Amino acid sequence: MFDRILFPTDGSDGASAAFGHVLDLAADHGATVHVLNVADTTHDSVTRIGREVVDVLEREGVEIVEAAADRAADRGVETATEVRQGGVAETIAAYTEEHKIDLVAMPTRGRTGFDRLLLGSTTERVVRESTVPVLSIRPDGESARYPYRNVLVPTDGSDRAGDALDRALTFAERAGATVHVLSVVDIGIIGSERYSGVDTLVKGAERTVADAAATAEEAGVETVEAVDVGSSASLGIQAYVDENDIDLVVMGTQGRTGVERYLLGSVAERTVRTSPVPVLTVPDQSDRD
Repeated sequence: MFDRILFPTDGSDGASAAFGHVLDLAADHGATVHVLNVADTTHDSVTRIGREVVDVLEREGVEIVEAAADRAADRGVETATEVRQGGVAETIAAYTEEHKIDLVAMPTRGRTGFDRLLLGSTTERVVRESTVPVLSIRPDGESARYPYRNVLVPTDGSDRAGDALDRALTFAERAGATVHVLSVVDIGIIGSERYSGVDTLVKGAERTVADAAATAEEAGVETVEAVDVGSSASLGIQAYVDENDIDLVVMGTQGRTGVERYLLGSVAERTVRTSPVPVLTVPDQSDRD
């Protein structure tokens, strides 16, 4: 499923914790992990040590990627390492394209303060702009379990949600996991629980979930169907994760527009930001054509 995984790292404790989960995934898939450190050129990092003029961030970056490669070697995982200068999100995008990366995996937060390289807003920007799936992992690493046993797919019936379901089914078939298909009727969009169309939306959501479950069952994957009515799609997703021992959320980065939409970019970003478990976001696959 994945042959080339990109792991951007700043060497923080959060990145180190997330890297353990990435190694689990890479070992299972026989994938090469590309370990990338970005010496952020928005920071002045050139200094003089004795007679030598050095870039402190680049020197630190080399140490970071080499330490990660050593750790991967202990697990029998092949790596490629690189340190680059540039803006973080832009450099990640360029590297992804140049090396035909299948998956970008990164923590949701990194360092804070002057020398931070990865942080929430960077991860969200990568999620928003990436042309390949992005696996976002909480930096504490405590809730990242592999192999996945319960995989949640929030769906609104859109093509992007269908792409996410296909990815989830591949994971589930490999691990013998259960796929939970959830549709959230977001009444926050329509503004009132008394809106006369809620029942119609619920029935539509039930059909959407049933169709997705049928696809999963055809693939031989055990499924659980769920419809939730609430004021926030992202809160509904989070509550389901908490209540059903979910290991992974797989969702599209865009969904329907207008009053029917349940999933859209901002919902995916909020889920990435708040989810206690890893989130795999799947972009429009036509972006790679």
